[in-house]
Amino acid sequence: MKKIFILVFCIFAFNASAKETTYNKVDFDKALSDGKLVIVSSWIKYCTSCASQMKVLNKAINEFDNIEYFAFDVTNKEIANSFNVQYQTTLLIFKDGNEVYRSIGETSKKLIYKAIKSSI
Repeated sequence: MKKIFILVFCIFAFNASAKETTYNKVDFDKALSDGKLVIVSSWIKYCTSCASQMKVLNKAINEFDNIEYFAFDVTNKEIANSFNVQYQTTLLIFKDGNEVYRSIGETSKKLIYKAIKSSI
């Protein structure tokens, strides 16, 4: 019974952290031209660290002004190659059209917020 409960919990946990590609080049370029701090993260289906990172970033966009956040499935090679991203849970921050921060696997709210604050 305990194993079934754990399995059901895991299934719901993965579904609750639904991921979708929100990145598109037009909106990304517009956010940059509008002077926003632009955050981009990569994910892959069933990646728990991706879900954790996205949860922190979704909160951050409500707590910081002038931020635009985009996410994409790392298996989308066109987008991944355009950012030179090879791994899920990659976090990129752009300011004034330039990449100012990059990390892989970072899920700590404290460290992600520190990166955002230092990029503003």
